[in-house]
Order: sequence, then structure tokens, then C-alpha cells
Amino acid sequence: MLAEIRIDGLGVISKASAQFHEGLTVLTGETGAGKTMVVTSLHLLSGARADPGRVRLGATRAVVEGRFTIDDVHEAAQTEVARVLEATGGEADEDGSIIALRTVGSDGRSRAHLGGRSVPAGVLSEFTSPLLTVHGQNDQLRLLKPEQQRNALDRFAADSVGPLVTKYVALRRKWLDARTQLLERTQKSRELAQEADRLQFALTEIDNVAAQPGEDVTIVGEVRRLSELDSLREAATGAQGALVGADADFGPSSDADGALDLLGSARSKVESIEDPALRALGPRLDEAIAIVSDLSAELTSYLADLPSDPNALDTLLTRQAELKQLTRKYAADVDGVLAWADDARERLTKIDVSAEALADLATKVDENAAALSVAATKLTAARVKAAAKLSKAVSTELGGLAMGKARLEVEVRELPAGPQDSAPLVIDGRDVHAGSAGVDEVEFRLSAHSGAQSLPISKSASGGELSRVMLALEVVLAGSDRGATMVFDEVDAGVGGRAAVEIGRRLARLARTHQVIVVTHLPQVAAFADTHLVVDKSDNAKGVVNSGVKALTDEERVKELARMLAGLDDTETGRAHAEELLATANAERCA
Repeated sequence: MLAEIRIDGLGVISKASAQFHEGLTVLTGETGAGKTMVVTSLHLLSGARADPGRVRLGATRAVVEGRFTIDDVHEAAQTEVARVLEATGGEADEDGSIIALRTVGSDGRSRAHLGGRSVPAGVLSEFTSPLLTVHGQNDQLRLLKPEQQRNALDRFAADSVGPLVTKYVALRRKWLDARTQLLERTQKSRELAQEADRLQFALTEIDNVAAQPGEDVTIVGEVRRLSELDSLREAATGAQGALVGADADFGPSSDADGALDLLGSARSKVESIEDPALRALGPRLDEAIAIVSDLSAELTSYLADLPSDPNALDTLLTRQAELKQLTRKYAADVDGVLAWADDARERLTKIDVSAEALADLATKVDENAAALSVAATKLTAARVKAAAKLSKAVSTELGGLAMGKARLEVEVRELPAGPQDSAPLVIDGRDVHAGSAGVDEVEFRLSAHSGAQSLPISKSASGGELSRVMLALEVVLAGSDRGATMVFDEVDAGVGGRAAVEIGRRLARLARTHQVIVVTHLPQVAAFADTHLVVDKSDNAKGVVNSGVKALTDEERVKELARMLAGLDDTETGRAHAEELLATANAERCA
């Protein structure tokens, strides 16, 4: 639920804030006061495109901040919100509410924050999707599009149609993948065969070299070592001579003693004296002798491991040249060559152009097409069944919206495959278009009165009728709608009189299960509100318009409704009419 909104520097609004509650909230105000800026701010919180032209003249940026609560929304919405917060690192405030913020600079730059973390604007759309649904006049125009009408039908029958759509989408993906592979292998058999030959030649070359992971790095070290073999042997032999004594290799004297001899002599001299302090050094000399002995043994092993084959370096250089030939062709190092070979083997398994492989793939395509055809037929049947129920439900609602003789027909029909259709699906011998969400086209047709021919709503519905059709749909779809908050921007455009009263009555009914926020210019609608907010404007000495939002008291509501009743706010007649309208609406809301 939307609990609060703050607006800075947006359109005619310099600074404004408003708190929202459960039930029906209406926003009213004179033309140009900035009512639509409130709706614009909600669009921005929903991740809509930022328009720098909306930034208030003289301001460097516009800021919109919304505070949402999720305790009163259904479990699925809470789960989705928790997922988005976890993915972005956002956090709820101490009271459990979540802050979403959007800034729009006059230079066109936009930033978004959620739960204290900077996020892409698209994340705000993910966050608000289960919490907030905004219906403006543009949304009414979108209702004219066939895909939006199909979406409305699918929302209405989400329990029965939803799983069938999911199954259809998965089967369609498998069918298209298999079909694409078959077409590719059939139409490009020569190119694929040539590619297979190239891959096989490369793999044979790599396999013949039989490179090991990291071998090129190891060889570099070994080559360096063999290149310095004489120096390594001389250093190790000299070190060993210094430890154990070696007449030929240690110093100028032929009788030089090694470190072991000297340590042994030191130990003997220490042990020959009875002085306790001196003899206490004996164990430490023993440790030194042991360490020197170990070092001598390791040096002996090192010398033994040094290559004695004079051709060892040449052998390594030859091996290094073989590996470099591979790395010049296929990758930067041996590990990359081996990875390329793995990818090549996988690619080879997918470009088998033998007759057997093509036959197997063709069979797979046919099997997938048959399964998709069954799924599409079931989906169509479910939509047809749901269409009859939706038609009846919406028509009933239209009757309550002063369109008593009107009837909405929801027509579901197969989309035939066009001449340029790249992937037609055959169902009972008919070529149909396998769309992303089924083979169906859904069309809303309106019969305005008894005996009138039903026509597509794009051709038959006036602006006011289209508003009422959309409202009737929302009332019917309320049980399946994901949003906890529903916002309507002048849904009552083009209507008045009794129809306006019925719209107010329907909005009040919708507000029993949803938080409903309505921007309206009709007193008949405003009278049904649980909370009445007014957007008022004022001019300063420099002629600059500024607007603010405030909640009305009962007395102020009467005055505002009287103003909306043809500007009769300063007359007793206007106030009397407003009080009567409020009393009637309150009686119906409490009934």
C-alpha cells in the first residue's frame, strides 16, 4: 500500500506531501493546479521514462519519494518485494515501510533509490509492479490493442489459463529450437560439412600434440633451468663442498674442512670440558649438525635430479615449438587451446548433417509440433470458456455504470498464418500463427444498446464509454490483480450525471479490497471518497504558480464539492447540493 508521497520541483509543485490511507482517496482541484503531477510522480516511482520537461522552471531537479507498506498485501506480493530488496541490498525502515525515490535533473539525468540503495530505474518497476497499478488516459488507449485485451482475459482466468500459457511457451521454445536446427542443417549442409571438416582437422592436430593443462608455463621454467644448467650444478656442488668438505671444489686449500667437520670438532671440544654452562651448548650443536646433514642430503638429491642428457634442452625446445604452433592458431595459451577444443567437440555434435541425423531431427520437430498443437488447442478452449464469463461479468458492470443496454463481447479466434509467417503451426489441417502467448487473437467488441451491431471498441466506444469499459474491467479483475494500490487518472473523463454517480459507486466498491486513488473533476465521484485531497494553486508576487496538496476536513469537503458543482462554493444552494451529495454517498457506502 502507498502510505505517503513527497514531491519537490515537479511541474507546478514546488514542495508537497500527502498521506494515503486504506479505501478510496480522491484528488481534486482546479484545472492547471497540478493534479496530473501527482499521477506523474507515481509513474516515475514505477520506473517510467524521466522527462526533464517536467522539472519545475528554475529548479535543478525534481524529486519524488514514496513510502510503501507491505503488511496488508497478499503473500505473493510480499515475496516479490522481498526478492527485489534482497537482490538490490535495499532495507526496510524500522517501522517496516520501504522508501522508493526518483530524481530527474533538468539536464535529463535520472537516478533511482530503493531502501537506501542506488538502483536502476527498472528495479523500481519490479518493486512497484505487485504494489501499484496506475491507470491513466494512455492506459485506456492501450486497452484498444489486441495484445492488451488478451492480457486482460488471461488475468481474469489466471488460475485456468496461466498454467496452460506457461506450458505452451515452454513447448513453443523447444519446437522453434528444433525447427531452427533442422532448417540450418538442411539449408546450410555444405557450409556445415565444411565447418565440420575444419573442426575435425583442428581437433586432430590438437589431439596429436596431446598438450597437458599448464604445460606451456611449465616448459618455460624448465627451459630457463636447462639454459643455466652449468651454473646450477656449480653452485650446488660448491654449496655441498662447503658443508661436507670437497678437496677438488672447495677453496684453494686441499685439506679444507667442511661445515660438518668443523661442527663435529666444536662439539668434541665442548664435551671435553666439565663446565656445565659450556656443555649445555652441546645439544644445540647436535641440532646444527642435523640441519647441515639434511641440507647436504637435499643438495645431493638436487644434483642427482639435474638432467644429465645433453639433448634434454633440445627436446624441450622442440616440444615448446609444438605448443606455440597451437597457441598461434587457437588461443593465447595451452589452457585456452584445450577449452577451444572442448567447445569444438560440442559444436561438432550439433552439426551432424548425415541423413540419419536429419531424419532424427525432423522426427523431433514433428513430435514437438504435435505436442505444441495440443497445448495450443487446450489454451484456446480455456480462453473461449473464460471469454464468455468475462463478457457476462463486464456487461453486468456496464449496466451499473449507466450503460444498461450495452454488452461487451470477448471474441477469441485463431490467428491464421500469413504468407510471410516463418513458423506456421498446423492444427487440424489449418496453418495458424504460433505467437509468443498462443495462437489466439482476443478482441473486445462493444454493442452500445440492444439491437446494435457489436463492433471493436476501437471503433464503437466513445471516450466516456471507453473509460467505463476500463473501470468495469478493473472491478471484475480486482480479485486477480496483483496491485494492492490502484490509481485512476480521470477515469470519469467524458461522463457525467447518473453515469458519474455509478462510477463513484463502483470505485467505492473496488476500494473495499484495494487501496484506490482517483484523480477526478466530478463531484459525484469525489463524494464517495474516504479521504479527500485537494491540489490547490497560488500565485506569488512575481506571478509564479505554486501548488500544494492538503487533506480536507468535512467542512472543507462541502466547500470543495460545491465548487465542483459549477463553481457554487460561495452560495447556500451550492453548499446544500454538496451536503446532499455527501449524505447520499455516505449512506450508500455504509449500506
